[in-house]
This record gives sequence, structure tokens and C-alpha cells, in this order.
Amino acid sequence: MSDSSRDTAEGAGWGSTRLGEYKRLMPPKAERISWLNPRTLWGARNGVLASWFGDPTGRTRSRWVAQRAAAGAPADKVIRRADPERFSFMVIGDTGEGDDPQYAVVPGFLRMSQDTRFAVVASDVIYPVGSADDYGTKFFRPYQDYPAPIYAIPGNHDWYEDLGAFMRVFCDDAPPLDPEPAPRPLTRAWLRSVLWHRPHANNGQHLDKARRLRADPIQQAVQPGPYWAVDSGPLRIIGIDTGLLGSLDAEQGAWLREVSRGPRPKILITGSPLYVDGEHHPCAIEGGGTVDDIVRDPEHHYVAAIGGDIHNYQRYPVDVDGRTIQYVVSGGGGAFMHATHTIPHVSVANVTEKDFRCYPLRGDSLAFYSRLYGRRLHLRRFFTLTEAEATAVIAERLGIPPTRVPGGAPRITFRTRLVAGLLGAGGRPDRTARFRLPVRKIYTQLFSPSSATYSPPFFKCFLRLDVTPEAVRLRCFAATGNLAQEIDPPVEDEVTIPLTRS
Repeated sequence: MSDSSRDTAEGAGWGSTRLGEYKRLMPPKAERISWLNPRTLWGARNGVLASWFGDPTGRTRSRWVAQRAAAGAPADKVIRRADPERFSFMVIGDTGEGDDPQYAVVPGFLRMSQDTRFAVVASDVIYPVGSADDYGTKFFRPYQDYPAPIYAIPGNHDWYEDLGAFMRVFCDDAPPLDPEPAPRPLTRAWLRSVLWHRPHANNGQHLDKARRLRADPIQQAVQPGPYWAVDSGPLRIIGIDTGLLGSLDAEQGAWLREVSRGPRPKILITGSPLYVDGEHHPCAIEGGGTVDDIVRDPEHHYVAAIGGDIHNYQRYPVDVDGRTIQYVVSGGGGAFMHATHTIPHVSVANVTEKDFRCYPLRGDSLAFYSRLYGRRLHLRRFFTLTEAEATAVIAERLGIPPTRVPGGAPRITFRTRLVAGLLGAGGRPDRTARFRLPVRKIYTQLFSPSSATYSPPFFKCFLRLDVTPEAVRLRCFAATGNLAQEIDPPVEDEVTIPLTRS
């Protein structure tokens, strides 16, 4: 087994001179998305409009679900597979940027997914607006050699064109929805409608050609809608659609309560993680209650909840009335990397730093961003921290031992501390001055989402879950873009989740 980032700097992808072979898979002119481009931001405006003028997602989703039901989709939205009691499946989140970070994941994903029965994309299949025109290079081409079905739940970006392309690809080429009646003029709904981004008239004209890349019958998967359940072996896997703003409509909430009943072990797949960045986000359901209320109910027998949306890996083993539920963030499948060094000292739901896991390691995240902004601001000598310096200053700020001990601890200087603070590095609550909190918020919300990079290490990841009647073995594998990690993807985290009640 190859070294991981917890073992060596080389295992993290630092210092490698051999680029992986993923570029051979890429189209000749791969799109590079910049989240600082005004055109990109304007095209992805629907989330902001929904938060200002009311969110129409629930109503639109209900219409999609009704259309699928009329076409013969199962009323309970359960996909019943004939998998054995022992099987494996993959989870990969936030994939579809169509550039180097996405394609760098593919060789390792294909290597580690051999013999798996299916895969699940957990949120944001296509960036920036879920367009049908983008599915060729951002879904069908990268995963053309994965020989099993791929299911998906939509993320907020898939909703930026009202989910039309997602439904066509994953739900039996669902036809477009009939237009809704025009809202009354000069109302909030009318203003939202006037400003709303919609697909252009010729959207998806190349989709049929793109489908040929995954045309083998064994690759086909048809979903009953944007949310669904899969019964596979001893497990029920439930995927929910959290729409534009990260919540559930009442209709989907009622369905979730229904399919969650019973003693069969369950794993939730969601586009909005329930624990992330050291905080609890239980996910509200319209009409009352939360998704996490349902997950925590002992009668429902959830053993894990895996969420996309945040572009890294995190795991929180939360004790719920004497049993452990694994709350996982897995959104590192292909988009830009969300920083982990901004995560403060973890103390949430009795999960401590000793229990918490993340990838990339906070020190690697800080070193990555110091180099990125050193280049962007033409201040390399000031901003750039070595991996060892970044690891040491993170350990100091959080009051924890370094995860990876470099050879000879470097001296932590005023510059090192200043750069860590400027880049939003987290700290201990008892040591974090109030004036630093806005710095972290500004950094994570403004600077991080614009931080695409096109040279390794990328710090991408994907999950493989191996299921038996007794347990699920969950492993997080790394993809750096370097050849060494492409040939032998390192395991960055591993946990065995019991399925039988104690």
C-alpha cells in the first residue's frame, strides 16, 4: 500500500516530478471555469435570486416527480437491485468542472472501482449551471470506462437550469416541463421570473451523441426522480435532493420519513452535509423537523450520512444514544478544493480533534493556498509556506500534535503566523480573537471558491464502500494528479461501520 498524506509529504503529492496520465483522457480544449468571471457568476445567479425572492425549487421538483410517476416510475421511488449480500459501490461528489481536477480523479477511480456494482454522484454533477451541453465532457467522457450504472443526486448547480438536463440524463430522458402560468406583474415572483436564468433554445443538441460514450446496457441506470432509494444486498441507500438552498420540501420530507422506516440498515446520500467544518447543519424540512431528526431516530437504523457540496473530505463519528453514526463530507470528486485549514478546533456533538478526520490535512491545505495566492498576488517569497511550516503553524494554532511529523520541526516565525492568519487558518475557540472570525468567514466565502488550480497536487478524493451483512468498510482514496497516486491511490481514511445492532 502506498504512503498517504498522513505518512509522508511525497504521499500527499508534494515534490513529484511525474504527472499522471489523466490528461490523455481530457478533451483537446478542456473548459476552465473561473468563479471570478462575471459571466459565470451571472449565469449561476438563480441561487441568489431564490434566497431574495423566494425559492421555487420545491414546486418545480414536485412537478418533475409527478411527471415521472405518470410515466410509470415506482410510487415509492425505490430501486430494487439484485445485488448479493456482499457487494461494493463507489461514491464521488461534486464532479463536473470538466478540467484537470476532475480528470485527475478518473484513473484512480477506475482502478479502485473494479468489481463494484454501481456508483453514486453525490451533488453537483455539472458545473457551472447544470447545462445539458456540458454532459459530454463532464460526465459521459470521464466515466465512459466505468462499466456499471451511475446514480446521482442533484446539487445546487444542477438546479440552475431547473434540473432539466439532470432529469434527461438520469431519469429516462424525461421531457421538459410545461411552463408555469406567468406570475402577477410587479410581485416578488414576477421579478424572480424576469431575472431567472433558463437554458438556451438549442440546449442539449449534442446530448444523444454524448450518450454513446456510456451506451453499454450494463452501464445504464434509470432513476425514479431526483430523490430515490436503492435496496442493494442488506443495505438501503437513500439519496435526497436539497435543491438550491439546502432544504427539503414537505412532499420529499414525508417520503423520506416513509422510506426510512424499518430495521434495514441505511446510508443517506445528501447534497448538504449534516456535519461540516466543525458545525452541525441538520437540514430543515418544510413544515417542521429536520433531516437529521430522521437520521438519528433509532427506529430508522441509519449508520452513516454522506454529503457532497463541500469540496474536500471530512468525517465526524457522532455518538447518538450509545450508537455511532458516521457523518461524512465527500465532495472532492473534481471541482476546486475547498480549504480544510479554515476548519477550527473541532468540538461538536462530542466529536473532538482526536476523532475527526479530514483530507487534505489542514497543513497541506494551508501550504496549497499559500502557494496559490503567492502566485496570484506575485508575492511568492512572502506568502509561500513549505508543507513543514504549514503543518507546524496549524498544530500551534489548533493546540494539537502535527498529523505528519516532518524531519526536524521548523521554526515558526512571525511571517508564518501572519500568512496563516491572512489565509483564514482556524484556531482554538479559547485563543481565537473576535476580530479574526470575520477574516475566516470572508476567506471561506469569497477567496476559496475562486481558487481553481491546474497543477498537482489537487487533493481530490472518492469513496469505496464494501458491504457485508455485518458491516460496511468505508475508505477514502486520494487523487493528486501525480502518477504515483494514480497507479496506487493511497487510503486517506478508513472506518468499519457495523450494520448489526449491538
